[in-house]
Amino acid sequence: MDAPKSYCEVVEPMEKENLHRIYHDTSYGFPIENDDELFERLVLEINQAGLSWSTILNKQQNFKAAYDQFNIVKVASYRDQEINRLLNDAGIIRNRLKINAAINNAKKILELRREHGSFKNWLDFHHPKTRVEWTKLFKNTFTFTGGEIVNEFLMSIGYLKGSHIESCKTHEAIKNLNPPWMIKSI
Repeated sequence: MDAPKSYCEVVEPMEKENLHRIYHDTSYGFPIENDDELFERLVLEINQAGLSWSTILNKQQNFKAAYDQFNIVKVASYRDQEINRLLNDAGIIRNRLKINAAINNAKKILELRREHGSFKNWLDFHHPKTRVEWTKLFKNTFTFTGGEIVNEFLMSIGYLKGSHIESCKTHEAIKNLNPPWMIKSI
């Protein structure tokens, strides 16, 4: 049997209760409007670097609790006490670089909000771009955002096409929401 070519094919035989199946069917590729949810997805993608997505999905609720429900204002205000708390939290990825990236990126998002009104508006302002252009923009704007992280983040929130194969039922559901990749694309 051939190896699966897409995430859709990987989750197809999984039980409906499987975290990958739930993420695929309800989150991956769906447009996100809320800045805290966008920030959550960015932090999760950054923390996935070098690890499996299963690890992140299994720890997602722990991340939410540890990072104050990904409240951007709260995370941007984290200081040594909060950093030490996170470094000692076995329920999340305890990597100082990734923790510092979350805090620095929260601060940057607050700056973007002042200029554009929201993180979402900033994304919309720069859309459409190619993957290469997005990566360059993110590297110049945020911390710990390489090409794969940027690609997965933008696909996972509907700015780049490719989260689902066209024969996938979830692909059809996402198309009905008019994600950014469908409205404007290069």
